[in-house]
Amino acid sequence: MEKLTLDKLNIGDTVLIKKINTQGDIRRRFFDIGLIEGTKVTCMLKNSDSSLLAYLVRGAVIAIRKEDLNSIIVEYVGGNL
Repeated sequence: MEKLTLDKLNIGDTVLIKKINTQGDIRRRFFDIGLIEGTKVTCMLKNSDSSLLAYLVRGAVIAIRKEDLNSIIVEYVGGNL
Protein backbone atom coordinates (compact mmCIF):
# COMPACT_ATOMS: atom_id res chain seq x y z
CA MET A 1 0.00 0.00 0.00
CA GLU A 2 1.34 3.41 -0.99
CA LYS A 3 1.90 5.87 1.85
CA LEU A 4 -0.35 8.91 1.79
CA THR A 5 1.59 12.18 1.88
CA LEU A 6 0.33 15.69 2.52
CA ASP A 7 0.83 16.78 -1.12
CA LYS A 8 -1.72 14.20 -2.35
CA LEU A 9 -4.77 15.65 -0.56
CA ASN A 10 -7.82 17.14 -2.23
CA ILE A 11 -9.51 20.31 -1.01
CA GLY A 12 -11.55 19.45 2.09
CA ASP A 13 -9.56 16.34 3.04
CA THR A 14 -8.59 16.09 6.71
CA VAL A 15 -5.66 14.01 7.92
CA LEU A 16 -3.48 13.37 10.96
CA ILE A 17 0.27 13.73 10.61
CA LYS A 18 1.91 10.37 11.29
CA LYS A 19 5.58 11.05 10.45
CA ILE A 20 7.81 13.80 9.06
CA ASN A 21 10.67 12.43 6.96
CA THR A 22 12.88 15.47 6.59
CA GLN A 23 15.78 17.13 8.41
CA GLY A 24 17.34 20.53 8.94
CA ASP A 25 15.73 23.90 8.31
CA ILE A 26 12.54 22.63 6.65
CA ARG A 27 11.85 20.24 9.55
CA ARG A 28 12.33 23.10 12.01
CA ARG A 29 9.99 25.29 9.92
CA PHE A 30 7.33 22.56 9.97
CA PHE A 31 7.62 22.32 13.75
CA ASP A 32 7.47 26.13 14.10
CA ILE A 33 4.14 26.28 12.23
CA GLY A 34 2.68 23.38 14.21
CA LEU A 35 3.17 20.54 11.75
CA ILE A 36 4.13 17.80 14.19
CA GLU A 37 3.07 14.19 14.58
CA GLY A 38 -0.54 13.91 15.74
CA THR A 39 -1.61 17.29 14.34
CA LYS A 40 -4.90 17.44 12.41
CA VAL A 41 -4.54 19.18 9.02
CA THR A 42 -7.18 20.10 6.42
CA CYS A 43 -6.39 20.93 2.78
CA MET A 44 -8.01 24.31 2.08
CA LEU A 45 -6.68 25.56 -1.26
CA LYS A 46 -4.59 24.61 -4.31
CA ASN A 47 -3.34 26.90 -7.06
CA SER A 48 -4.00 25.94 -10.69
CA ASP A 49 -0.90 23.75 -11.12
CA SER A 50 -0.95 22.42 -7.51
CA SER A 51 2.57 23.73 -6.85
CA LEU A 52 1.38 25.73 -3.84
CA LEU A 53 -1.17 24.39 -1.38
CA ALA A 54 -2.79 25.88 1.72
CA TYR A 55 -3.72 23.93 4.82
CA LEU A 56 -5.61 24.65 8.01
CA VAL A 57 -3.18 23.86 10.83
CA ARG A 58 -4.10 24.61 14.46
CA GLY A 59 -6.50 27.42 13.45
CA ALA A 60 -4.19 29.10 10.91
CA VAL A 61 -4.13 28.72 7.12
CA ILE A 62 -0.57 27.99 6.00
CA ALA A 63 0.68 27.92 2.38
CA ILE A 64 3.40 25.36 1.64
CA ARG A 65 5.21 24.43 -1.58
CA LYS A 66 4.31 21.00 -2.96
CA GLU A 67 7.93 19.82 -3.10
CA ASP A 68 8.19 20.29 0.69
CA LEU A 69 5.06 18.24 1.40
CA ASN A 70 5.95 14.83 0.02
CA SER A 71 8.02 14.06 3.12
CA ILE A 72 5.00 14.29 5.47
CA ILE A 73 3.25 10.93 5.94
CA VAL A 74 -0.41 11.29 6.94
CA GLU A 75 -3.47 9.20 7.79
CA TYR A 76 -6.84 10.09 6.29
CA VAL A 77 -9.57 10.94 8.82
CA GLY A 78 -12.24 12.70 6.75
CA GLY A 79 -13.15 14.97 3.91
CA ASN A 80 -15.51 17.52 2.44
CA LEU A 81 -15.50 20.48 4.81
